Amino acid sequence: MINYSEDKDRQYHIQVAEGEVGRYVILPGDPKRCEKIAAHFDNARLIADSREYVTYTGELDGEKVSVTSTGIGGPSAAIAMEELVGTGADTFIRVGTSGGMAEEVKSGDIVIATGAIRMEGTSKEYAPIEYPAVADISVVNALMEAAGRLKLDYHTGVVQCKDSFYGQHSPDTKPVGYELMEKWNAWVKCGCLASEMESAALYIVGSCLRVRVGSVMLVMANQERARKGLPNPVVHDTEAPIQAAVEAIRILIQKDRLQEGE
Repeated sequence: MINYSEDKDRQYHIQVAEGEVGRYVILPGDPKRCEKIAAHFDNARLIADSREYVTYTGELDGEKVSVTSTGIGGPSAAIAMEELVGTGADTFIRVGTSGGMAEEVKSGDIVIATGAIRMEGTSKEYAPIEYPAVADISVVNALMEAAGRLKLDYHTGVVQCKDSFYGQHSPDTKPVGYELMEKWNAWVKCGCLASEMESAALYIVGSCLRVRVGSVMLVMANQERARKGLPNPVVHDTEAPIQAAVEAIRILIQKDRLQEGE
């Protein structure tokens, strides 16, 4: 394809060159969260700040690791993954926020997404809708082990991904609100844990590019619990899923080294 970047050695959107990121990358949505995540690395330094994409690279246990923000939603997340893979990355953990759907998923819990409902548009431009959006099992296992070590309250299962934040929170104001509400109720009945906006696209793009992808998210609140009159505070602190992702990468580094005979 045409390289539209002014600097032909750099990826067009994220403005990162080969060798500037590690094989392991944490993917928050919010650019302002990158510095907070990079604080968990050794020798972290800012690599690039372009559009919604901020990248830091440092080390964990002597291994080069990075964090790159993706912005909100599937299109920008897919761009980030495509370009990061183009620079040599092959293992990704999304760290973000979500809204709980299952009654047992409470504010402040974390959700490790084993799969994602593809109620968004980006993944449809990669794979037929029949193809499932599933996380890499080694990343899921590492996240579960990390959450256990850190004694975090976590859930594993399917999440729902959408393109319209306000379609979820104010469906009655939308001309297609009847469809949004019927499908929401179906997802809840199926046991869907939480709703967010990026994992489905990341999982499908990861499958197409043959790289490892997983997601861990803070549950900020749960509108189903609110609807039932159950306790439902709003929680903003993302430190728990960040710690889980960092610990999971440490676990993956150790296992990869053993497998690769280092």
